[in-house]
This record gives sequence, C-alpha cells and structure tokens, in this order.
Amino acid sequence: MDLQIAEQKVNELRNLLNQYGYEYYVLDKPTIPDAEYDRLMQELLEIEAKFPELKTPDSPSIRVGGEVLDLFEKVEHRTPMLSLGNAFNEQDLKDFDRRIRQAVGDDFSYVCELKIDGLAVSLRYEDGLFFQGATRGDGTIGEDITANLKTIKSIPLRLRENVTLEVRGEAYMPKRSFEALNKAKEERGEELAANPRNAAAGSLRQLDPKIAATRNLDVFLYAIGGSGENYAASHSEGLNYLDHLGFKTNKERRKCTTINEVIEYVTSWIDKRPHLPYEIDGIVIKVDSYEQQSKLGTTAKSPRWAIAYKFPAEEVVTTILDIELSVGRTGVVTPTAILKPVKVAGTTVGRASLHNEDLIREKDIKLGDQVVVKKAGDIIPEVVNVLADLRTGEERDFQMPTYCPECESELVRLEGEVALRCINPKCPAQIREGLIHFVSRDAMNIDGLGEKVISQLFAEKLIADVADIYKLTREQLLALERMGEKSAGNLLKAIEASKSNSLEKLLFGLGIRHVGAKAAKTLAQSFETMENLSVAKNDDLIAINEIGAKMADSIVAFFEQEEAGELLKELEAVGVNMAYKGAKPVSAQESDSIFAGKTVVLTGKLEQLSRNEVKEKIEALGGNVSGSVSKKTHLVIAGEDAGSKLTKAEQLGIEVWDEEKLLAELNK
Repeated sequence: MDLQIAEQKVNELRNLLNQYGYEYYVLDKPTIPDAEYDRLMQELLEIEAKFPELKTPDSPSIRVGGEVLDLFEKVEHRTPMLSLGNAFNEQDLKDFDRRIRQAVGDDFSYVCELKIDGLAVSLRYEDGLFFQGATRGDGTIGEDITANLKTIKSIPLRLRENVTLEVRGEAYMPKRSFEALNKAKEERGEELAANPRNAAAGSLRQLDPKIAATRNLDVFLYAIGGSGENYAASHSEGLNYLDHLGFKTNKERRKCTTINEVIEYVTSWIDKRPHLPYEIDGIVIKVDSYEQQSKLGTTAKSPRWAIAYKFPAEEVVTTILDIELSVGRTGVVTPTAILKPVKVAGTTVGRASLHNEDLIREKDIKLGDQVVVKKAGDIIPEVVNVLADLRTGEERDFQMPTYCPECESELVRLEGEVALRCINPKCPAQIREGLIHFVSRDAMNIDGLGEKVISQLFAEKLIADVADIYKLTREQLLALERMGEKSAGNLLKAIEASKSNSLEKLLFGLGIRHVGAKAAKTLAQSFETMENLSVAKNDDLIAINEIGAKMADSIVAFFEQEEAGELLKELEAVGVNMAYKGAKPVSAQESDSIFAGKTVVLTGKLEQLSRNEVKEKIEALGGNVSGSVSKKTHLVIAGEDAGSKLTKAEQLGIEVWDEEKLLAELNK
C-alpha cells in the first residue's frame, strides 16, 4: 500500500468510525456490531502505525490513550466556572422564583435538567477541532486533562461546523462501568471505589491516558461557555445547537413556565432516579433567556439565574442484627453495625460504621433495634437514629469489650481520646492493617499487592512483617487463589522496584504514629538517612518546622523499640533503600541561586527534563514553583506549545526563559 492509497483508506475509515461512534455513544442507536467496529479500528491503527504522518488530532485512534504525562498543567478559564446555589425543599424553590420575578417580571421560562453526579469539565474547540479540556478546579483555574478527555468516545474530536467555542459539561462514570471497575478491583485485591463520582474524577486525573481509556467514561454537555448569545437566544436553543454540532446532551430536560411545573418535574425524578443508568444528585433549574440571564447577573460565587435542587438523602428503616468489631493499624477498635440488607440510594447496604462506644451510647443503640439508615453525602452509610417506639423488649444492650477481639490484650482508652485501643504491637489485626498501609499508593506503592492479597499472604503465614514482603518467592505467590504466572511475575517486579523508593516513602509506610506523608518528606529531607533519623533527639526533631512535640515523642518512641531496629536491619539486608533521593531544599536566604526566593511558572513541553525534575531542582535552589501566572510571578519557563500562561506573562511584562536558558542556569 503506497502513501496515496493509505491516505484514502485512512480518511474512509475515520469517517466511518466517527459516524458509527456518534450513533453508538451519542445517539445510543448502534448500526453495526461491536466486532465490526473493532475490526475497522484495528485496521486504522495498523495503517497509522505504518504511515505515522497520516495520524491527525481528530483520528478516532486517539481514543485508546496516548503517552504518560508528567503532571497536569494548570488552565485559567476564560469565563469562570461558577458553582450553583442550592435549594433543599419546595420553599427554597419558591423563594428563588420570587427573586427572579422581582428582577425580570412574569414573562420568562425555566429549563430543568438532571444534575449529573460527576466531574465538571470545560472543552475548547478551535475551528471545529477539539483543542483543550480542563477540570473546573476552583472555578478560575483548573487542570488540563485533554489527553484523558479524548478517551471519552462521546466527546467529538471534530465538530460538524468549523466553529471556535467553549462548552461545559459533566463527565461521569455510568453505573455499568462503575460495577465493572469494582469487579476488576476486587479480583486484584484492591480497595473498591466508593462511588461513581469519585471513580470518574480519579479516572480523569490519571497521568496515564491509557488507564482513563479503560474506564469507559461518558459525558453530558450542558452549556455554551462564555457568551452563549453568539450562537442562540436562549439556553434551550443553545442545547439544541450543541446537539446539532454533534455533542451529547441530556434529553430528559424540560422547559417549564411556572415554578409549580418545576416542582412537579423535581418530584417526579425523586422516584425515577434509581432507574437511570447513571447517578444524579439533584435537578438544575435555569432561567432560559440569555438576555434575562445577563440582566440577573451573578454573585462572586454563583449565577442569580440558576439554582440546584439537591435531593434529600434517602432514609430507610432496617434492623441491627449484630455489632462487629475491627482493629485498625493504630490499634483503635471500631464497632460496625451489621444490618439486615436494605437498598439505600441505589445500592444495597449491609454495614454502617458506629465509630466508637460514645456514639453507641449517645444514640442508645441496642442489638435488634429498628433504625433509620441513610448514606451521608449519598456515599457512606450511617445510622441516623433508633426507632425506640418500635422496641419489643427483646432488644439487647451492647457492651464494648475490655479485651482486644483479635489478640485478647487488655484495651485502653488514652487520655483525651474517645476510642478504645489495643496497644499490643504484636496484635495480628494491627500487623495485617500495617502491611496493607505499607504497600499503599502513598507509601511503598507496590502495584498488585492490595488488601485482599495481603490478607491471603498473612493468613497463610507467608508474611508476618513488612520485611517478609521482600522475601516472597514465585512459588509462594502461585499457591495463592487467583494468582497466575503473569500476575506473580508482575508482583515480584513491583516489589523489587519498590526497594529503590526514596526514604520518605519507607518512613510513611512504617506507620509511625502522627507521621503523615508530608511529615515523612520533611523528615527525609532534613535527616537524609534512616540512621540519622533513628538517633535524633526530641530537640533535634522539634527544631524542624512542621514537627511538633507530639510527633517528636512518637518518632523517638518508635526508634527506641528493639523490634523497630531489627525490622530496619532486615529491610536494609534485603536491599530496601534507606536514604533520601530527592533534592534537598534550601531557604532563599541560604541559596545564592538566581531562583532563590523567586516564584517560577512552567508552561509548554520541555524536551530534556520532566516537569517534576525541574520543579525539584528549582525548589532545591530556594525557589517556589507555582501553577499559574500572576503579578507575583517572577519568571516563566516556556517550552514548546506554550499557551495562555506565556501570553499572560508577556502581557504582565514577566521575564520569560526558554528551556536552553533554564538548563544553562541549572548547570551552573
């Protein structure tokens, strides 16, 4: 196949795939089998691999995910993405209606739309081509997630008209995608995602777009950004125009002329909500006319012409069958109510945390009680109250134990705490939870070694402390349930790779009480080696900014334990790094670098260093790296394809360097 024939074939395949994708992902009316779509996509990928010069920014092949990113660039929204005021009941809606009528009279209408429970995004198109996508962020500055948004198949890469505009919408994870994600996580022994909203947000903030591509996200576009009057006279007409351009909008919207019609629409969705294939958490009500929206204006935080009705948390009645106790990593004993399974806000709930003994007493909870349960924030199940009037006399008081349910050591309540705590360092539950913490993302970050696998290894007595993780063999792993040859090999590679982590990862993973990830980094930077830290005195520790007396006492106490010294020797013997590998920061006063005391902003693509590398080097020289350009910015480093940050820097008269000048200064 020569270049000319390849180009013709590529154009034909792109047109077909774009049309089939629109029918499937936007109209929800597929016209060809999935297998045929996959065959055409594979053919396109093969031709583009052979003729890379034919690959364009709007090719459907981009949907599979591109290169891994170093970090997300900050994006300043041209028009702020304001939040909405909330209404929680019928009276709030009537008050909103009264304010609208006082401002614009009685001749207006509303548009009611489902409030999708996802992540707000902004999409920019230049001459009809998808140019940039960003998160809402704080409303003024978001993060550039263009590469991840391109993996969402319902987002058009090229519009049906060559227009330049910005649109706003909600990216979300459909219920079926959420269920598939959690099923895969469960099989890998990983912690399950809490809800579709968090899962969608986490997927779009993956630095590897290929991961986002596997999450099967979707989107509804709900507004034209900036001045919608350039394209339509009203919000409802604007949504119709988005449909015409090839965007996916939510068809459940309704135009209403009175607040009573709005209330009827809102009420109807309280019951219909669970039957949708995606999560919603309310209804958005907007004045339809753009002219009237402009007259009503906005406050500093929200438009006066729109409001979000938030659904009340669904409350159901069920029975407390039992109260189960669990022991955490720090020895805290937490009671959990075992409930007669009941459906709440779309999912079946069988457990609810009771937090501590004081809460049980405060709510007068007994075994066998009928209780009201809801999901706090539509996420976490909680017991609201007891229906004491329904008691039969067969209910039983619950007594917190005086001994640990795992190791039978005596429980204590430390001064100033409400929790009962097991202080036996050899408690199996604490050891198991400590192992799970050690391998977690913010600690040693051992991919594939999740809670389920750790529990299996611990139950089989293959690991008793964190050092044992580094002594695991392929044969031991293959003996575990659902552990295949490939998984075992990948896990051993991940364990080996974690040995080279910088000191702060190990420090956080050890679970020293009161030492979080940030404090671990500060300690690692200050003491540089585990040996130096292990002999530090209270005064040495307190002298460090951010380290208080309570944390210092805890650190000293940890290293005074004989078991801690032995564990560290074991870890060192198996090759775990005990030194800080990052750049050691210096204060602006200590540094004679040109970066000392300066605020620096990075923009565009750098060829020789990653963003993280540059950030660490500048901070090590006493500088501060910021994500946005302002009057307080001293210097902007601009790589290739630098965008709005460079423009703003030039407008403000801020000094701009290219990568060559940056490298020359760093190499001095």
